[in-house]
This record gives sequence, structure tokens and C-alpha cells, in this order.
Amino acid sequence: MGTMTTTENRESQEFLNQSPLKFFVGGRWLSPSGAKTFQSFDPGTGEVLAEVYQASPEDVSGAVDAAADAFRKSGWSQLTPNERAVYLHRLADLVDARRPVIAEIESLDVGKPLAQAQWDAQNFCQTMRYYADLAVHAQYRNPIAVPHHEARVVHQPRGVCAFIFPWNFPFLLVGWGIAPALAAGNTVLIKPAEETPLSTLYLMQLVNEAKIPHGVINVVTGSGEVTGAALASHPGLARMSFTGSPEIGRLVARECGQNLVPVKLELGGKGAAVVFEDADVDATADALVSAIALNTGQVCCTASRWVVQDKIYDRFVSSAMNRMKQIRIGYGHDSSAQMGPVVSPKQRDRVLGYLRKARQEGAQVLLEGGPAEVSGKEQGYYVKPAILAGTSSNVACREEIFGPVPFVLKFADEDDAINLVNQSAYGLANSVWSRDLQRANRTAERMIAGNSWINAHNVFVHGVPYGGVNLSGLGGGVLGPNTFFDYLRDLSIVRPT
Repeated sequence: MGTMTTTENRESQEFLNQSPLKFFVGGRWLSPSGAKTFQSFDPGTGEVLAEVYQASPEDVSGAVDAAADAFRKSGWSQLTPNERAVYLHRLADLVDARRPVIAEIESLDVGKPLAQAQWDAQNFCQTMRYYADLAVHAQYRNPIAVPHHEARVVHQPRGVCAFIFPWNFPFLLVGWGIAPALAAGNTVLIKPAEETPLSTLYLMQLVNEAKIPHGVINVVTGSGEVTGAALASHPGLARMSFTGSPEIGRLVARECGQNLVPVKLELGGKGAAVVFEDADVDATADALVSAIALNTGQVCCTASRWVVQDKIYDRFVSSAMNRMKQIRIGYGHDSSAQMGPVVSPKQRDRVLGYLRKARQEGAQVLLEGGPAEVSGKEQGYYVKPAILAGTSSNVACREEIFGPVPFVLKFADEDDAINLVNQSAYGLANSVWSRDLQRANRTAERMIAGNSWINAHNVFVHGVPYGGVNLSGLGGGVLGPNTFFDYLRDLSIVRPT
């Protein structure tokens, strides 16, 4: 553990200097009922960024009460969609104006390059504006044609919606989560990941600046075992959304099930990229290497299985290895860095552990991975990208590594490729690479997943639903119009005529 990190941006430094950072409930910054804190680290240096207060179960219960009071009394749920949209657009404008500050905080906390953190903040704004505008044009009363009755369904906000977010895209995913819930008239309670709480806390300064009614947006910080568990098991929620691993997702779902709280789970993945013989080999290799390097492979939907047709296998592997060797690993604030560290020592050990287990099970090491060294940042959590190959039964092909480690498989024909892809217990996102669009579309429809992309990977378009099946999630997705209606309850009204 080192000393506190010094930032380049004065506003970022002023925010971090408030350490220990309080959580945000009912429009106020609060200290916990106890005095427990935890540390947020810069994964690029290993230094402490800030001390953060840990919310106790009692603090969580108080935050739920504050959000419930705001739902009933603040007027937020009674505003017209257009009136709520004014607030949400104002918040998006403030985020836009502070994007350099947010990007610096996010880059420091997650380790990702500044340019990627800038994109995350921009995406937050796009998400907020998309749902604000969708809410304005949505229909909230739908007549039903039935004999001898006048009937309609009315869509109403649910109440307190809780969110537990992961550490890989903390700011972007807050936008994906809370934007539709807020636009629908709900109040929200956020629990950011213990590893990366800082950008979410900074956002609360902008929530106050946007004059969003107190208690509409709340944040409690702390560990999953204490703060997250208290939130997931709270009976006062109207809806819960969890993004993270299937293992923790099961625990959250079990707690919500006890209280009959509807739950949305956005979980992990083991995405496949099917590369047919007629694909542009070099361009496809370049795109897939870029995808696996994004956020140092800490992306649930990334293409971590490369399923390559036998006739181009050797050419593809050679091209991908050459491209992978050129990736510049560095500190997030180094403008030349294309890939930063992983988020924590625990995550670095996970990635390196999978490399060991893969070898023990007979995987072929096409490109050696391992710890990486960055000059002047010897205490950072850096890893080299690796490429493995072998059979689909290998642990590195079956399980989510969450690091820059793709596994390459060889296939003979279309049916063979589909069988390899659909062996996975996950089902989040896959891609197909081919000049034959008829074959590409046919293959895309046969893959068992929530999302299939053609000649691209990691494609997120506001208005297109994104979600998973099997181990990758349940209860609905994000980004689409259906997500907005997930945060409204249906009320049927009937009058005999």
C-alpha cells in the first residue's frame, strides 16, 4: 500500500481529498452508524485513492426508507414524463460538462485508459437522454378491446428500485441501470462495487447540482458481504437489479425470492466469435484482439472464444498473435496505453491462475501471458495478454476468466461451429464473421445467447435490447424500450358496460 494518489485535475483532487468519503442518502452526505471504512486503490500504482465509509445494514435500511419517502412525498413519481425528462437532461448536461473530471476519477479507480473512461461517461449521457426522451413518448394507458366491458391497462412506477453494480464499468453501468428506472418515475438506491465506488459518489455532487429532489437518487457504499447483502435481502424494495457473477447472482436472486421482490440479473459470459473461411482474416483478427484488450478483458460480453474455420486457422492465429504482441500496456493516464492493469491483486491472481490451470489441462499456449511490468508502476496490477488453444473441455474455454485471454477452437463446417458455440453454459453475446451475409444471419440466429453480432463485436445501440440467457442472466435486459417498461407495474381497470 502506498500513499494517496495525486491527480492532474484540481476538481478530482478536491473530491478525493474529502476522504473518508461519505455515502449519499436523502440528498445529504452521511457517515455510517459505525466508523468502518475501506480503501479504494489505484490499480495502476497500487496506491490508495481514498478511504470510503462502509454502510451497515442499519444504514442500508435507512437509505431504503429515504428512497421510499421520496417516492411517496417528493413528487417525483407524480411529475409528468416531460418534467422528469428536464431533470434527467440537466444531469446528462452536467456529466457532459464534467467529463474530464469523471474520466480521470474512473481511470484512476478502474485502471482503464482515459479515452475509454471518456467514452463511458459519454455513454452515460446518451443513455440518460435516450430514456428521458422515450418516457416522453411512451403510452401509459392502453385500451383493451373486449366484449361488454370498457377496459384498459395503466402503467405506473413501481417504487424503490435497488441496483448492485460491478467494478468493470462503474459509471457506464449506473447509467444503463438507473436511467430507465428514473424516467419511469421510480426512486433508486445504488450500491457500487467496493473496488470502484468513486465515480458514482462524484456523480451525486452533480445530482444535487441538477436539483433532483432529495431521496430520488441514493448511494450506499461498502462490501458485498455486508452492504450488498443487506440491500439484496431488504423487503422494502419494489425491484432489484444485480450485475456481476452468476455465483453472486444466485445469492441475490435467493434473497429477493424470499421477499418476492422481482429481480433482474445481468451476469457473466463466455462469448464466441465464429470466423468463417471467407472472412477478412487480418481485419477480423485486429477487431477481435481489440475486443479482448478492451478494459483488459474485464468485459462480460467480450469474445473470449475464437471459433475459427480450419482452412484459415493458421493464418488467423498468426495474424492475431502479431496484433496482440503490439498492444501497449501502460498506466491509464499514459496517452499511449492501449491496455491498463486489471482492477485488483485478486483479479490478477485469477487471470494468472487460469493460465496455470489451462496448461495443466493440456491447453496449447500460442502466446505466453503472465505478469507485466510497467516502468515506474511496479506495484500496479498489470498482466500480459495471452492466447490459448485446445479442446472445448479445457477450463479456460469453459469458464469466464475476465482477463485478456482468448481461447481458440477449430471448426470444419457450420454445424460444427454451432455445436462448439452452444456447448457453453453461458449465453450473453456472440459474433459471426463472414462476407456471406445469408450464412452469417443464419448462424447468428442459431446461437443460444441474448445477442448475436455480425462482422463486429461489443456493439451497444440505444434502443436495441441487450441481455443474456442461461448463466448469463434473467429477468430482462438493458438498453431497449422493454427495459423502461420493466420499471413500470401494470394496473388493469375494467368497467362492465
